[in-house]
Amino acid sequence: QVQLVESGGGLVQAGDSLRLSCAASGRTFSSHAMGWFRQAPEKEREFVASIHWIGAITYYADSVKGRFTVSRDYAKNTISLQMNSLKPEDTAVYYCAASRMRGSWYAGQTEYWGQGTQVTVSS
Repeated sequence: QVQLVESGGGLVQAGDSLRLSCAASGRTFSSHAMGWFRQAPEKEREFVASIHWIGAITYYADSVKGRFTVSRDYAKNTISLQMNSLKPEDTAVYYCAASRMRGSWYAGQTEYWGQGTQVTVSS
């Protein structure tokens, strides 16, 4: 079965960096875009960043543009999210996602989800 497994979350201070990874298995994702969503307590799950599996075109939410970078590794079948200059408002559970949509998409348009990894940024 399809699995997306995240790793790399943790507790950091404001201004620090953190790198999340997502290992994908169970199918090929050549027709999908892969991405990251996040959900803070009592808030809706929101789009963070995505990358086309073929062509590596990237998209970012305005709130993370210039600070976060999404990338993919064909050989390892993984995507990563490098998060720099972290802010307390970045605190959330971060989810790896796959969709047949392109660019940014709504949570309801996600075909596959990972289990999530907690990122906490202290001030």
